[in-house]
Amino acid sequence: MTLRQAVLFDCDGVLVDSEAPLARIAAMALRDFGIPAEPSDFAPFVGMGEDAYIGGVAAQYGAVFTAELKQHVYDKYVELCDAFVLPMPGVRELLAALRSAGWRLAMATSADQVKAMANLRILGMEEHGFDAIVTGDDVLLKKPHPDIYLEAARRCGVASQDAWVIEDAESGVRAGKAAGMRVIGLTSTLSAPRLLAAGADAVVDRLDQVASHLGL
Repeated sequence: MTLRQAVLFDCDGVLVDSEAPLARIAAMALRDFGIPAEPSDFAPFVGMGEDAYIGGVAAQYGAVFTAELKQHVYDKYVELCDAFVLPMPGVRELLAALRSAGWRLAMATSADQVKAMANLRILGMEEHGFDAIVTGDDVLLKKPHPDIYLEAARRCGVASQDAWVIEDAESGVRAGKAAGMRVIGLTSTLSAPRLLAAGADAVVDRLDQVASHLGL
């Protein structure tokens, strides 16, 4: 391993098992505004940030995406996530192994900071558990643009070629590849063929399979 290498983790569907619960909670929140959303409506917008995630579904039903609507979804998520969302199996062990081996670690999510902090709570981690936390609040262009991953690598003090990305969404895989990084797809949300078609260098079904790809 070079002196500085990093693993940049997407959050939803990678660090926490939240994709299905988030869709369920978001559908509940939109229904509070009279939008008859179903959890399945959110699938095309996974990994693209909450403006696209919430706004895309609202638009399908002819509703206007507003700051009030977005805030209500966040409030609902913060209120209910502890009852619905769990850490991904093996995530704490993987993070501990990487830290012990000297890797730098980042959370790099298109979600806004308030949701990222709720997910850190679910992980039982503080912000200092990562060398960098980059959220959708920190960049203008969300995934599939590379900005989030480029900023995460910069904050970790590593070059793009020394960063690995762990992703469960096509938009995130494309973002990592656009940033010049190697990407491991996790099949928590999408199938291996879809992740590979998006450009993933490797695909795993479980986080305990990641270490072997990193030479641990």
